[in-house]
Amino acid sequence: MSTQTTTPSTTSLAATRRQLWTALEARDEPAAAAAVLAAHDTGVPAEDLLLDVIGPTQARIGAEWAAGRIGVAQEHAATAIQDRVVAALAHRAADARGPRPETGTTPRHITVACVDGEWHALPARLLAEVLRGRGFSVDYLGAHVPTPHLIAHLHETGTDAVALSASLPLRLPTAHAAVTAVQAIGLPVLVGGAAFGPDGRYARLLGADGWAPDARAAARLLAAGPPRPRTARPAPGGDLSHLADQEFTLVTRARTQLVRHVLEGLDASVPAMAAYTERQRERTAEDIAHIVDFLAASLYTDDPELFTGFTTWTAAILRARGVPGTALAAALDLLADAQHDFPRARSHLAAGRLALLRVPAPPAPGPRS
Repeated sequence: MSTQTTTPSTTSLAATRRQLWTALEARDEPAAAAAVLAAHDTGVPAEDLLLDVIGPTQARIGAEWAAGRIGVAQEHAATAIQDRVVAALAHRAADARGPRPETGTTPRHITVACVDGEWHALPARLLAEVLRGRGFSVDYLGAHVPTPHLIAHLHETGTDAVALSASLPLRLPTAHAAVTAVQAIGLPVLVGGAAFGPDGRYARLLGADGWAPDARAAARLLAAGPPRPRTARPAPGGDLSHLADQEFTLVTRARTQLVRHVLEGLDASVPAMAAYTERQRERTAEDIAHIVDFLAASLYTDDPELFTGFTTWTAAILRARGVPGTALAAALDLLADAQHDFPRARSHLAAGRLALLRVPAPPAPGPRS
């Protein structure tokens, strides 16, 4: 018999996650809210519910979509319910805020926003509520905040620091522009989200003043005092000197032509394409555009691993939807053919192609024991 014990708090959180997931599967918003609020009524801290129940459940929603077990509409519905549950919990917890940071009588003023083009807003929303729960004054601007609008907001408020969120690496060039613009008006920038890498490597590359792997770490950093804004930016000959070859710019400008080139090539090289419906062709064009976008992001960071990670993830997504892996390999080959003047792009595509060879083959059909 195991001697390992489970604390009541851990048991309560696990039970609440199960109840929340069951409600989301049924698209039952009242039941989802009731599960979370009941746990809060029993004494589970709001921050634990935000980060140990709602956050992991959102990750599960994404994993279920990636595996093809739920569709886009169901994923959107579940995410919308989660957002409203966060709002309900925030209102419930508003009268029981935690202690303010020990830095004086006035709470720090933090602006939390997603970078331009980033629509995955829940991580930023969770951070905003965690900060409020710890006594910060927070302006939460939500998803897809154009940089000029962000700067205008900062000029109108007394913000002490900015927290920017991005989930997709293809938003890194836009995130870089936002970081630079905020620093230019003398404010420090903390960044977070999957886009910046699990170790924050892209946050350092883009010159952010700080990086946090999760909301608790971000709150601790901000409680210690806003990071000092950088006075020196990466110079053209510094960390981003690879951009001087213009490959990122040229690939980005040629996006439409590259998508057309690959789509036409797939028509000739993948026989199954002949039977595709118009909707399937549209989805294929969207997939190709995504490949080009991630290639551009990997060129911006000069990190082939960014592209290979996307390639293997895409292979798993397509497999879950019954798309043969040969189509993705053919798309990478066609894209490489169009990059004959771009050595970095060709090397990143070659790395992606090699990564596909290491993806495990699908199980053979037949009975399973």
